[in-house]
Amino acid sequence: MRLTALLPLLAAVPLFAFPAVATAAPGCSDPATPLTVEEQRLTATLPAGGPAVGPELVRLAGLDPFVAEVKHDLCAARTPRRAERVVTQAGDRLWRTAVDRAQGRRPDLGTLDRFDDRPLYWARLQLSSAIRQWTSFPSRRDALLTAFDRGSRGLDDVRFPLGKTRRIMVSGFDPFQLDGPGITISNPAGASALQLDGRVLDTPSGPAVVQAVSFPVVWGYFDQGIVEAAYGTALRDRARRPDVVLTISQGRPGRFDVERWAGAWRGGFPDNNNVSVTGGVPPAAGWPQPDVQFIETTLPYARMLEVTGAYPVNFNQAFCVWPDSAHPGVGTPVCRSDAPAPGEIAASGGGGNYLSNESMFRANRVRLGLGLTSVAGGHLHTPVLGQPTGLTDPDFEARRQAIASEVIALTSAAAGSSPAVSLPAKESPRTALDSLPGTVLGH
Repeated sequence: MRLTALLPLLAAVPLFAFPAVATAAPGCSDPATPLTVEEQRLTATLPAGGPAVGPELVRLAGLDPFVAEVKHDLCAARTPRRAERVVTQAGDRLWRTAVDRAQGRRPDLGTLDRFDDRPLYWARLQLSSAIRQWTSFPSRRDALLTAFDRGSRGLDDVRFPLGKTRRIMVSGFDPFQLDGPGITISNPAGASALQLDGRVLDTPSGPAVVQAVSFPVVWGYFDQGIVEAAYGTALRDRARRPDVVLTISQGRPGRFDVERWAGAWRGGFPDNNNVSVTGGVPPAAGWPQPDVQFIETTLPYARMLEVTGAYPVNFNQAFCVWPDSAHPGVGTPVCRSDAPAPGEIAASGGGGNYLSNESMFRANRVRLGLGLTSVAGGHLHTPVLGQPTGLTDPDFEARRQAIASEVIALTSAAAGSSPAVSLPAKESPRTALDSLPGTVLGH
């Protein structure tokens, strides 16, 4: 699928005012071109020192020759068409290589745990910074950045088969909260997406093909409609449309949560470019979407709650509304676990008010806008992974593998069907919301 609506986005990503270190080969790179906040973290090291974390993870995963090859080919490109071919193929190859490595088809690639999602993230930033600082045909840089980025996130690789096979589309996220000691963070949702892409799962309703994408933790991409373009494009394909759309992100410590409600509010928590946005979730241009404040899951959560693994699975019914619907954003949100009333304005869905909540809201808003009420949709929060000792350690890797393995089982369960059941909230709604990273509620 072609996401041409995202062409203006990477040009508008907020930058620091000062330049950073060039990453492309001499002769085709301008180190005075500022990099994004995300790209500038390529030089960050562990608190105790040592090599820069991002490039070292790329090296340990065996992806550094690929990165060097793409930089060389970009520098050698003599026409805009050739440069576009280089970066488009590079994005697609990076995604496919990351998936193949994650699923064990590339044992030749490095010594790092194959479940590790971080090499894909940092290799993408190495190459986006090289494209950003590329000196040839500067008027084409923004289009090249977009072409590379969407390919490296699997957005051009969503291909479901024809026939009666069940189809599931899922999405993960990049690592986030990377400043300072967070530089080694991994995102188990992103790791799970790599494990799921292209898999055929045994489900209660028969075999199901999964297609996965990975979203950035950047408000601006969501403003430009990356979620709608990914899920909406798949849902518009009548012959191959998914039967289930499942957004996935990292959530609370020690448990999985199937979220009941998504809300139309952004709480302002900083993204990976340290940008904060507060207010209602804006519509995405070019897509049909209802004007609603809350969207309820249609996933078969009763069946998902039957999945057993290393972590318990919870059905989270919490949500919050603003006390005065005429003045959203003012006052202390009222959190409950029943159901929103008509006219109430969302302050938070069960998945918080950060980009995880928004991924569920946007994917299902476009699903409803297209009239596809028979397609199941909702959100799964994984347990918090935590950070490693150093770059990685056995316990860190075991936790990530356990989470990803349980996500596969939960995705399989989501492709089945079971009657809805009424479940009480297991904790206070405010406690459920406050435990999410990125949730910003008044106190």
